Amino acid sequence: MFPRHSHFTLFVLTQRRSASAASVRSGAKMTFYDDIYPFYPLQRTSFIFSGSLLTIILVFLVLAVSLLLILPGIRGKTRLFWMFRIIISLFIGAVIVALNFTSDWAEARMTTNATYKSFSNVVVNAEIGLHVGLYGINITLKGNPVVQFNETINYNEMFSWHGTIEEEYEDALEKGLPTPILYIAEKFTRSSPCGLIFQYRYSGRYASATLWTAFCCWMLANILFCMPVILYAGYMMLATAAFIFFSMASFSTIMNVPQCVFSIGTDSFETQYSHSFWLALATGVLCTIIGILVVMLYFMVPEKIKEAFSVGVDSYEDEDVSYGEGYLNTVFLDGVTVSTLTSKDMAEHI
Repeated sequence: MFPRHSHFTLFVLTQRRSASAASVRSGAKMTFYDDIYPFYPLQRTSFIFSGSLLTIILVFLVLAVSLLLILPGIRGKTRLFWMFRIIISLFIGAVIVALNFTSDWAEARMTTNATYKSFSNVVVNAEIGLHVGLYGINITLKGNPVVQFNETINYNEMFSWHGTIEEEYEDALEKGLPTPILYIAEKFTRSSPCGLIFQYRYSGRYASATLWTAFCCWMLANILFCMPVILYAGYMMLATAAFIFFSMASFSTIMNVPQCVFSIGTDSFETQYSHSFWLALATGVLCTIIGILVVMLYFMVPEKIKEAFSVGVDSYEDEDVSYGEGYLNTVFLDGVTVSTLTSKDMAEHI
């Protein structure tokens, strides 16, 4: 009878687990008996790649391929210049748009021993990371090793500024996320004494607004380059760089508030500037160099710079074209001369 009871108990637990997973997917509230260990939903799929960034990359790749298809129709050294111009211009535009959706303007990470979940004394060794973007934060938790205590510890949770972060935090509590993730997310709620939410939200909003303004300036610069109005195109490239630097300055205001120390276990960490911030700096410097070069060359050698940005073949190629030896039709010229003299004689006779 005991083996039958064991199979029956396993069957009941399996049914409860399936019902719990279905209730979580449908958005229903969890109860005390939902799932296992002790009543959390099933493990979520770990983050792989941002869909927004993938869309941006694909769009700009399609634009690059479409514009590069016109290169065979351009003759001479102008073809090489146009290729570099297209690649650099699309790189700047793609970076400006992508920076709005990246989540690594600032980040912090550490590896420590921490309590895994509530109502449990289990301690796991994991790498904990905080990634700050313009629209929210990502909190990562990856076990070292990934599989511990028969569970795959690999989380990447997004908390956005768009809605009320308290609601997302409550949802995280209901999902039973690991304790380190809940601890960091709580620091960004309105009730937290750190007050990080206010500075981070408004800094991100102003930084995003100035980045979109930089993108508009980049589009105007490309239009002016094609017209071509070279001088004002150079000015617009400088304006693009200026608004990128404004976005960096806006985001940098998060460092003006008292830094909130995140203490987990026996270790702690603070956020520092990360990849997106330095990429924005490099892109701004690139736009500045391009703008200064265009403006300087316009005042120094205006004809050369206009010729470089005009559509067509090189002038020196037109000058070197040989049309071969020419011949004079003397019979035709004699006829014209005779007719002319005859008309004059007739006029005098009259």
